[in-house]
Amino acid sequence: MANTSTRTLRLLSLLQTHRYWPGEELADRLGVSVRTLRRDIDRLRELGYPVEAQRGVDGGYQLAAGAALPPLVIDDEEAVALAVGLQAAADSPVEGVAEASVRVLAKIVQVMPARLRRRVEALRAMTVPVDWGAGSAGTRIDPDVLTVVALACRDGERLAFRYTARGGRPGERHVEPHRLVSLDRRWYLVAHDLDRGDWRTFRLDRLAAPRHTGARFAPRALPAADAAAYVRARLSGRPRPHRVEALVEAPAERVRAHVGRWGTVEEDTAERCRLHMTADSLDWPAMALGSLGAEFHVVHPPELRALLADWSARFGRAGAGVEEGAGE
Repeated sequence: MANTSTRTLRLLSLLQTHRYWPGEELADRLGVSVRTLRRDIDRLRELGYPVEAQRGVDGGYQLAAGAALPPLVIDDEEAVALAVGLQAAADSPVEGVAEASVRVLAKIVQVMPARLRRRVEALRAMTVPVDWGAGSAGTRIDPDVLTVVALACRDGERLAFRYTARGGRPGERHVEPHRLVSLDRRWYLVAHDLDRGDWRTFRLDRLAAPRHTGARFAPRALPAADAAAYVRARLSGRPRPHRVEALVEAPAERVRAHVGRWGTVEEDTAERCRLHMTADSLDWPAMALGSLGAEFHVVHPPELRALLADWSARFGRAGAGVEEGAGE
């Protein structure tokens, strides 16, 4: 029979691995009597582990969520740091490390109190990891910033915060947060900037004092395959996709049938709709709008209005024809 300390650790490991153990089965796994198992359970409780017991013929034991992680008591910031570290290790290419990290993370989250578990699970769910290999030295992130932003992403809640732009100019931002992206030892928030009316990426090391607003929002279509692809495109210096919005004097169904999956159509009135398109070049939206056979007004961007004015002038000259004798 193993000594008491070793057996207690083995018991704790079994309880953290399996949500519920029948008493006889648990005693059999430890190689002890049911009476000895009860004493070992009492010893765990004395150490602060909240072990619940179900009495009766089919009685057993399970480890419940507690107010802390006894006897290893950690605070909120340490719990977040632990979850982030284990999540990163779970994505490791080193053989054996990923599987072990997932097991440990599952055990720790299982016995966390609801308050900490909610923060950690939101962080895990709302983060898109990206591996670009060795790169920048990384930056320090306030764990409170990380979890407040992650919760806003998960709950679809508008967020306000202070942000220092690349040139060092601070300002207040109001956004609809979409996802967090962990890339090359930095963290980025992908969000729709309400003040600028467009999608943006925000480095979390430049973000301060995030505040929940309580205002919910409907998800918007991201102009990329996913949040990670959007951040890659921004950091690689590729031009950002153009987001086009136009009011079209035609029924929504007619416009929807014309543009197909290349645009999103919202009904405005029975005879007017709002068309949204995303494109790398403005040429295609210009051609699509021109081929609708209906009057339209470009709401955004102003560059498309300038392009249409240039096309209109050239088309007008082409439509006027060439004077007889010109070029002779």
